[in-house]
Amino acid sequence: MCGIFCSISRDCFLSPDAATEQLLRNRGPDSIGQHQVLLDATSTDNNEKSHQLHATFLSTVLSLRGTQVVDQPLRDADTSSILCWNGEAWTVGGEHIVGNDSQVVFQKLLAASRAADDAPSSRSSVTAFMSSIKGPYAFVFWDAYHKTLYYGRDCLGRRSLLKKSTSNGTLVLSSVCDNASGEAWAEVEADGIYLVDLSSSSASDSLSSPTLIAHDLQHRSIEARSPVTSPFPVMNRSIPESPTLANGAVDQLKTSLEQSLKMRIQHVREAIIPSSKAEGHASKVAILFSGGLDCTILARMCHDLMPFNEQIDLLNVAFENPRIHGKLDPGTSPFEVCPDRITGRSSHAELRTVCPGRSWNFVAIDVPYTETVAHRAAVMTLMHPHNTEMDLSISYALYFASRGVGRTQSEMKDNTTPYATPAHVLLSGLGADELFGGYQRHATAFDRRGYTGLLDELELDFNRLGKRNLGRDDRIISSSSKEVRFPYLDEDFIALALQLPVATKCDFGCPPDESSDNPVQFLEPAKRALRLLAWRLGMKNVAAEKKRAIQFGARTAKMETGKTKGTHVLT
Repeated sequence: MCGIFCSISRDCFLSPDAATEQLLRNRGPDSIGQHQVLLDATSTDNNEKSHQLHATFLSTVLSLRGTQVVDQPLRDADTSSILCWNGEAWTVGGEHIVGNDSQVVFQKLLAASRAADDAPSSRSSVTAFMSSIKGPYAFVFWDAYHKTLYYGRDCLGRRSLLKKSTSNGTLVLSSVCDNASGEAWAEVEADGIYLVDLSSSSASDSLSSPTLIAHDLQHRSIEARSPVTSPFPVMNRSIPESPTLANGAVDQLKTSLEQSLKMRIQHVREAIIPSSKAEGHASKVAILFSGGLDCTILARMCHDLMPFNEQIDLLNVAFENPRIHGKLDPGTSPFEVCPDRITGRSSHAELRTVCPGRSWNFVAIDVPYTETVAHRAAVMTLMHPHNTEMDLSISYALYFASRGVGRTQSEMKDNTTPYATPAHVLLSGLGADELFGGYQRHATAFDRRGYTGLLDELELDFNRLGKRNLGRDDRIISSSSKEVRFPYLDEDFIALALQLPVATKCDFGCPPDESSDNPVQFLEPAKRALRLLAWRLGMKNVAAEKKRAIQFGARTAKMETGKTKGTHVLT
């Protein structure tokens, strides 16, 4: 995981300000590098044939893959091309990448850019290569040979990239920004690959008006197809003639999710802590843990995939909310009555029962109201340009959870110990609700329009995954030198979910039968396929757990007034 920054200016070299540089360093504490170079640009102005632009490329690195730290920006001596890479290329062109991925991506980008002498063919080759990458990314690539700058995010938007608008036409891209100056930053849309052609237009025009080669997520006709093709099939919109129970896809889901997890939890941070020298088998992986269905399935499956003597941290955050906790009885902890703390402790107990001998660190992260207020400005800076009450509520929960600073509890219930997770990889269950019908609005859509309405809602969720707030979440979590990984958003897992019949994923046409002793029949229809997976893994209490949004489970919603709406814009 990395922090990346790029600026291209007509006037001078522009480095990040001190505050933004510190935010970038927080993302990548293992290495920082900066390269400044003059770029030759061709002009269409008859009075000026060519001119030079001042380019600054800066990267910070959190080394998570490979046996050595790979410094960035990556530079090619032969062509003077440059890459700033913030991503995890799990597979490229169907080939699994073992070890560090940034060098592999750079070499293949260089090969793609030189695949043809003419610029249009080269650009098609570069963008086609980017579409062959499975995994989260944001990147900036300067193709010096064809005088073309590429930048963009993966089609799901799992990594942050911001763009600043300036009055003088300077292009500034950054993983994070310090918004204290009031300058206009916006997220680069996760809708394709952007390119700036410096070989055929004036610098001011090309910098402010990049060309977009859009992700082809709509499966258009071959004639109109973009070279940035979709890794996803068309959603299965078949409607069952009669209620169909979700009993045939659990093995498929388990196998696919195992493959997704293996890539994300194995060979972590070996460049910093070689496995042969790891002390005390400390946790390398932690889970953002509410105790709900999605995150507990991940925890349970990690147990089967990770070395038995390696600890796994469960990060459970709870907030003191004066609006809710103002009238608690003396001696009652505001943290222990939070819904996610209650659910988290229950699921932790079930994990210990089902997975005996595993060292689970349940990290209780208690956040007093005074501490929440003290960090408000920092959280708002990180989530910028998002600025609603709901953004703040969710960001608070992710910010304090990802820091991983709390207390663990020994076998003696009253004996707690201060603890800070050493893990730099965090797993999130995000994506399961969108793919498997976990929200109340999915049930509402079925009630109103049957399976057609439910399919429309699920398809809408899939199509706007790239519009979700994953960039915001990446900025928040990475500020603690952590990388969040989303096993349910693995491209192959999503493809499987899209292909499954709707009644297999969430059979709202088959209400739960509480009198039955068959889990296929008595578990809730929302995310029934995942509930059956949890049941098969031995997590029977978790399989019956109801969905709850993070801001309500952790008690970050409406901390100051009961009248504020989530869409309210902050000042």
